[in-house]
Amino acid sequence: MARIPATSEPRSSRLLLVEDDRDLADMLAEVFADQGYTVDLAPEGQRGLHLGLSRGYDIMIIDRGLPAIDGLDLLRRLRRQAVTVPVLVLTAFGTTADRVSGLDAGAEDYLVKPFEIDELLARVRALRRRNLDQARLLPLGAAWLDSDSHLVRLPSGEQVTLSGQECRLLHALAVRPRQVHTRDSLRQRVFDGAQTESIVDTYVYYLRNKLGHGVVRTVRGVGYRLGEL
Repeated sequence: MARIPATSEPRSSRLLLVEDDRDLADMLAEVFADQGYTVDLAPEGQRGLHLGLSRGYDIMIIDRGLPAIDGLDLLRRLRRQAVTVPVLVLTAFGTTADRVSGLDAGAEDYLVKPFEIDELLARVRALRRRNLDQARLLPLGAAWLDSDSHLVRLPSGEQVTLSGQECRLLHALAVRPRQVHTRDSLRQRVFDGAQTESIVDTYVYYLRNKLGHGVVRTVRGVGYRLGEL
């Protein structure tokens, strides 16, 4: 089956940087932007939690010693809310016990300050590759979403081709299958903050038209969650 045309290529990688040292945060944001990332900055843990729960990211970099919410507490809260985005902890706390506590809190990697920019970039690239490999195939009950080729593989063997936006919406629901997503959170995460929430309803309609009404469940008064095929 033919691939989606080039006009539907995936967006650039989105990165959340939670760092209270403004000079360091600004410098890293510039470095990652030069590497093609779309970067959001959060100067303290509460803002980082809000962004981490309401927007879709490919990578998160979190400092430990944050105002409002400590970095490891922030990470634990994200993991409890089924946020599976790869996280690199960037911190001055560098003992073996510190590293163990960071990894046990849910981080995929841990880098101690001071650090070399080239090493940070390489670690983030490695996390991004690993995340893409793990996220390419997602279960939809007895069916599978192949987000690399924008295909849904049904139990019958039939393959249904999705558009880029349809695939991103279904992927966002599938990575957190038990979570109820508000229209606003989906608008921010999937459609890059499009002006109207109705765009979410429109693409839910498209998915249901291609895959059946049950693929997306409506939770009245709240939003949507993954259903069944």
